[in-house]
This record gives sequence, structure tokens and C-alpha cells, in this order.
Amino acid sequence: MNKQVMAGIAVAVLVGAAAAWQFVRGKDDAAGGAGTAASASTVSAAAAASGPAVSVTTVVAQKRDVDVMLEATGTVASINSVDVRPQIASVITKVHIKEGQFVRAGEPLFSLDARNDAVNVAKAQAQLAKDQAALADAERQLARSKDLFAQNFISQGAVDTNQTLVDSQRAVVVADRAAISAAQVGLSYTRIVAPTAGRAGAINVYPGSLVQPTGGPLVTITQLDPISVAFSLPQRNLTEALATLRGGGGTVTAVLPDSQTTLQGKLQFVDNVVDPASGTVRVKAEFANKDERLWPGAFVTVRLAVQTLKGASVIPQAAIIQSPRGKIVYVVDAAGKAAPRSVEVAYASGEDAAITGVKPGERIVLEGRQNLRPGSSVVERAAGEAGAARGRRGGAASAASGAGGAVPAGASGAVAVRSTAA
Repeated sequence: MNKQVMAGIAVAVLVGAAAAWQFVRGKDDAAGGAGTAASASTVSAAAAASGPAVSVTTVVAQKRDVDVMLEATGTVASINSVDVRPQIASVITKVHIKEGQFVRAGEPLFSLDARNDAVNVAKAQAQLAKDQAALADAERQLARSKDLFAQNFISQGAVDTNQTLVDSQRAVVVADRAAISAAQVGLSYTRIVAPTAGRAGAINVYPGSLVQPTGGPLVTITQLDPISVAFSLPQRNLTEALATLRGGGGTVTAVLPDSQTTLQGKLQFVDNVVDPASGTVRVKAEFANKDERLWPGAFVTVRLAVQTLKGASVIPQAAIIQSPRGKIVYVVDAAGKAAPRSVEVAYASGEDAAITGVKPGERIVLEGRQNLRPGSSVVERAAGEAGAARGRRGGAASAASGAGGAVPAGASGAVAVRSTAA
């Protein structure tokens, strides 16, 4: 029994000693690992600073004013588009225009049967002549009565009667003139003229056609110059659009989808309500259209300048790197070292971007940035050399591909290994 107890005590001591040794060894390994990591980090930074120079191309950050543009799809619409209809029921006697013709305001379009209205005008004029003759006779009678009254041959009542007759006859003449004007208005309805300048559309009637005010339009006159483009902006841009309108309209650019031709116009209208269904506000811009490049109903891409960034730093968008900590660019200092710089993109359009965090005049790495590390030495090459280098790499890749095609199938794995190593 005593031997068993002693054996158990010995085993417990051995287990404790082993556990203590493992604990001490673990601490030493951890300290050694931390030292190794720190050494590796130091070596990496030193290697970046003392390693071979990286071949890159650079661009200089430019200082210029940048227009902040809002882009939307717009619809071309005529400022004035009039459906021409007759005001009386009549028969067309003559069509003065052709389809697609440009007409000026007041130019004759159609002539209607005017015989009945012409007769009414003649009757009114004849009635006026009759009443004017009666007025002249009444005025002569009044003049005689005044002479006789001066000689005491008639009374004052007789003179007053003749004066009343003259006044009533003058009123009749005024009514006759009004009747003539009314008849002439009816006669003018038989001559239809262009209410505005523009382009005539399809003509739907011909000489001999019976037309009525409640029927379809005879023709549509559409104004093409100037012309408007309507588009919608998000509600969040309403304040900027109103500020642009108050400032004189700003600059609106319309891009034609077929030829990429651009036209310049000005903002003219911002609607007084936001569409609750879409959260957008309707706006319109006016464009000169002498060449008739904008056509009603066509779709165009519209860009509205709502703000100007004064003196912004502009660089190519390709120079910006998206890192885990945000957007950065590599700036080359006077010693030829590459240093990362955090930037914020204020506005980007096309190939350029206006950024903050870089001063105008600083050199920014454009090509070769993927090979850089903080503190790397750089050597600049021309853009032509960069293209030639890419061409040589492409030629080498093609040669390797051709060589690989000549190798038997069993050796394809060896070729792949060599290509990857190279």
C-alpha cells in the first residue's frame, strides 16, 4: 500500500514539472515570435526604402475651376405648338401652304367660302349709308329751325324736337358702324392665318373639305427656334436648381445621342411642386435651334451646371487607389520617394476628378502605382515608354503562349510553372 502511494506522488510531481516546463517554453516562443514580427516589419520598411527604384509615370495636379454637373435624360418640347381650327363651319376653297413648310406669324394658311359673310358686310355698309343720309337731312332741318326761331317764326319746342331727331339719328349711325365691324369679324374667320411662326405639320384637309370648329385640327404649327428641353431633377438638388435660376439660368448642355453633338442653353423654369410619386421636380431649359438639331419629342442627355468649384485640384481618376482605409494617391516628393496621401473626391466627371488632400503642382503617380510601397524610390518614364513596355510585355506573353502550344501535352504543367515564375 505504501509503495502505491509513493508511486502516485512521484507521478504527480513529474506531471507538474512537465506542465511548468511547457509554460516557460511557451512564453519564450511568444517573445521570440513578437521579435521576429517586429524584425520583419522593420526589414520590410527598410526594403521599401532601399530597394530598387520603381518605374512610374506621373501627372501634375492641375488648378482650375470645375463645374459641378447634374445629369438627367430630357425630352425636347416646343415652346409654342398650336392646333389650327376654324371658328366657323364652312368649306375650304384654297390651301396656301405645304406640309413641313416654315410659316411666319400672320401668313395665310387656308381660305374658306366667304360669300355669305361678304354679303353681310355689304348689307351693313348699305344700312350705314342710308342712316347717314337720314342724319344729314335731320341736321339740315335743325339748322332751318334755328334760323326760324331766331326770326320768331317758330317756338323753342320745335327746335328741341329737331335736335332730338338729330341726336337719335347719330346714334343709329354709330350702331351701323358697329354692325359693319361685326360683319367684318365674321368675314375675317374665312381667312385663316398662322398664329405664330413655326413649322407646319401634316395637313389634314383639302379644297372642298367641310370643316367645323368641333372637328380635328387643320394643321399644327410648331415653333422650333428657340426650343425647350424638359427634364426632372431629384428633390435634393432643388435648392441648387433654384439658385442657378436666380443667378441667370446657368449653363445647360444637351448631348444628342446619335452624334454626341453638344448644344448650350440656359435654365428657364423650375416647377412649383415636387412630384410625390417620384420625388423629383420638373425643370425646363431653352436652347437656340437655328440648325433644327433638336426635334420635339426626341430624348437627349442633359447636364446642368449647378456649382463651380473654384481653384480645385484636378487629377486623372485612374491615379486614385481604393485602399482599406479609403481613397489614396501616391505623391512623389522632391527626393524621388513615393508617399501615400489620403484624398476625398469632391466631384468626378469623365477621366478627371476634383479632389481635396493634394495641392496643385504636386506630382501624382499615374502608372506603376500598384508596385509602390510607402517610401519607395521611383524613376519617371515617359508615357510613350510606358506604352512600349506594355507592348514588349504583350509580345513576350504571346511568344510564351506560342511556345506553350508547341510543347507536348505531358509537359504543359512544366511550362505553366516557368511562366508563373517569370
